[in-house]
Amino acid sequence: QVQLVESGGGLVQAGGSLRLSCAASGSIFGINAMGWYRQAPGKQRELVATITSTGRTNYADSAKGRFTISRDSGKNTVYLQMNSLKPEDTAVYYCKITKWGTGYWGQGTQVTVSS
Repeated sequence: QVQLVESGGGLVQAGGSLRLSCAASGSIFGINAMGWYRQAPGKQRELVATITSTGRTNYADSAKGRFTISRDSGKNTVYLQMNSLKPEDTAVYYCKITKWGTGYWGQGTQVTVSS
């Protein structure tokens, strides 16, 4: 089993920044990709950014230029630095890791951006 613990969400004004963290523990051998997704009220969960074990990153268009994903393999932790936040970034942000083709989700952390 893999356990994911997310932190760093909160309330911020538009234009502000937040840094999300997701620490993986348990049976972590074989993790290849780590990423962040979000789900706003009434909307489907969507990709924000992913990073592979080799450091290759992928971003949603809405995140490009404002968000940065990174990982500390030694700590089995993935980060999402979010700058220039907008009210439309308000959502529950979920960490996901992929291990041997199986996805594992965190419990989610709320990000609220006020205008």
